[in-house]
Amino acid sequence: MKQDREPMSAVDTAWLRMENDNNLMMIQTVLLLEGPLDLGRLRSVLEQRLLSFSRFRQRVVMEKEHAYWQDDPGFNLDNHVHRVGLPGKADMHELQAFCADLISTPLNFHHPLWQMHIIDRVDGQHSAVVCRIHHCIADGLALVRVLLSVADTTREGDRQAPNGDRPYHHTSWLERGRHLAHDLIEEATELVRHPDQLLELARAGWSAGAELARVTLQPRDPPTCLKRSLSGRKVVGWAEPLDLEAVKDVAHALDGTVNDVLLTCATGALRSWLLEQGDDVTQDLNVAVPFNLRPLDKPIDTLGNQFGLVLVRLPIHLASARSRLLEVQKHMRDLKASPQPWVFYGMLVGLGQGPDALEQAALEFLSSKASLVMTNVPGPQKPLYLAGARILQPMVWVPQSGGVGMGLSILSYAGTVQFGVVADQNLMTDPQGLVAHFHRSFEELASLVHAEQG
Repeated sequence: MKQDREPMSAVDTAWLRMENDNNLMMIQTVLLLEGPLDLGRLRSVLEQRLLSFSRFRQRVVMEKEHAYWQDDPGFNLDNHVHRVGLPGKADMHELQAFCADLISTPLNFHHPLWQMHIIDRVDGQHSAVVCRIHHCIADGLALVRVLLSVADTTREGDRQAPNGDRPYHHTSWLERGRHLAHDLIEEATELVRHPDQLLELARAGWSAGAELARVTLQPRDPPTCLKRSLSGRKVVGWAEPLDLEAVKDVAHALDGTVNDVLLTCATGALRSWLLEQGDDVTQDLNVAVPFNLRPLDKPIDTLGNQFGLVLVRLPIHLASARSRLLEVQKHMRDLKASPQPWVFYGMLVGLGQGPDALEQAALEFLSSKASLVMTNVPGPQKPLYLAGARILQPMVWVPQSGGVGMGLSILSYAGTVQFGVVADQNLMTDPQGLVAHFHRSFEELASLVHAEQG
């Protein structure tokens, strides 16, 4: 191995190899800003803060099936930061179309895998920043926190550069994942030799092997329009955010959490939208939800992927909003004690160390168990400023993989909750309909509270 190369971790390699023509492995964020953006000041901020993380200066180099990080000898910020204009009225519709085009376009693997587009005069008075970063660099939560660490708490700027590339002193998630992958293989072997152990493992509840068996034995998700073949072209949509205090009030009144309420809103939105498509909603859907394994109370001092996945069942068969909430609450309580996140993380470590063909086969099998991906990212609850411009409204989308073609995103920021959709064009042509149903689903829960309180 050449001295100037750093081996990519197994789990990051797994995410790198998931990319295909239909699903690009990019995390995309959009920041709507108040007023114009000073490009010179932004470049200075990026040089001081974002580039303190070596991954944003390194390209991916492949040798057979092994991936490495290597400093880009011709690194130039101009290859990554672009100022563009929108056509026509340059309104939100045009911004969404631009975002959809970017999220459907691969990054350039000859350079570090990120890009930032600066857009002036959005809706005549705002500006926007659209950032694309490959999933092999880091998971969505880490990247959102890194991007927000580039921002300031005042217009003048009062933050210091993040401590990129510091020695990592926390628990080695990768090492733990390797051990888990080994344990999964051992337990799977024992299950084949002694099938009667399956029941005992399932009764134990916490066994990684039992959880893997449970996920594997789940039936495929129902054949709704979400299971159509994919085109590789995406559409995106979002709307005005919800008031976080209003969401908290509804959650408190219904003896639930904010997460319970938002999942219930997503369930109601999907049910209404699927009915409009003429789909059968008598069978529930599974949604793959990233589960953070990174300490939230610690600074981001290293990148990479440190999260697992859980399969969350959305009770779309229930017509009553109250019934959907109760079912979501029950399912989330069951998942809190589940080892599912570690199971999926360990599986990714194992797949990243194995041949690409094995990973692709496993990915296709696992994607049959879910119909969409959904993320819920907690953001800062005070306004932030990027190069002196106030961030009004952020949005983030994580990629889908395998045969999954839709992603829902929830992001809280400065007292608001933002909901967004990304989907393959073969699944939907206008995502705003689903976004509108999300808001109506929340209004349904709020009306339920008002009726009960008299």
